[in-house]
Amino acid sequence: MNKEKKSKLETLLEKVANERDLEIYDLNIQTNQNPIVVEIIIKKTNGDDISLDDCALFNTPASEEIEKSNLFNCSYVLEISSQGVSDELTSERDFKTFKGFPVNVELNQKNSKIKFLNGLLYEKSNDYLAINIKGRIKKIPLDEVLKISLCTLKD
Repeated sequence: MNKEKKSKLETLLEKVANERDLEIYDLNIQTNQNPIVVEIIIKKTNGDDISLDDCALFNTPASEEIEKSNLFNCSYVLEISSQGVSDELTSERDFKTFKGFPVNVELNQKNSKIKFLNGLLYEKSNDYLAINIKGRIKKIPLDEVLKISLCTLKD
């Protein structure tokens, strides 16, 4: 499928998504499969989680729009899914949900050789991030933190 057809399909699907307070996060068309696989990854405009019901409710109108468009002259499989869970912690909800989990903290410290810290997420405030490193709580100023990601704890 060429870029122009994919762009037309994306525009059609965005219209369907917007009517349901959804966004198209990603659109993949796997033409190397038989039948072709059209994978649509959706997310809610308000940032809430996507449920299985959301995917199911989006499936029929998306399928109808694809059929009306006549962009495909062959059979295809339509897959609707969510973007899933990211390893990176960004929202307050993430920090509450994953308290006590192993995290990797990427640092932006100009005068230090330490660029990464691993530990258990202890707390996040407006000013600092606290992680438990082998039983000791280390507070890191937020302006020194570049990224916080879930990981497996390293010894």
